[in-house]
Amino acid sequence: MGKIDSRFGLAFFKLVERALLLLTAGLTIIAAVTEVWNIYIKQEVGLADILLMFLYVEVISMIAVFYTGIGSPFIYPIFIAITAIARLIVLQGKDMAPEKVVLEAGAILILAIAVVVVGYAKRN
Repeated sequence: MGKIDSRFGLAFFKLVERALLLLTAGLTIIAAVTEVWNIYIKQEVGLADILLMFLYVEVISMIAVFYTGIGSPFIYPIFIAITAIARLIVLQGKDMAPEKVVLEAGAILILAIAVVVVGYAKRN
């Protein structure tokens, strides 16, 4: 009886995972289209807009990794974090204290090292 319950439980969670991934993909696409529309309306593209589009691309890529199994599902969230921190630095720009810029750049460096470590571990 335990194996049957376990199988149904696993199937249920797989179904929930797939549904949430599809929902996330749909919402990401809507957000990206909205961003492109806003850029079109204001007739101006800023660096923050480009970095936001990279975030959307990375979310879609992460979903593709979960569906295809190609690539490491651990690396894409790290890329998203790196891009998000870079976007934060760009948006706060000149108003940010220099030590805060150094700390956030250090966070990006730590995340980049994590990508290398995870990539190396996956190959071995």
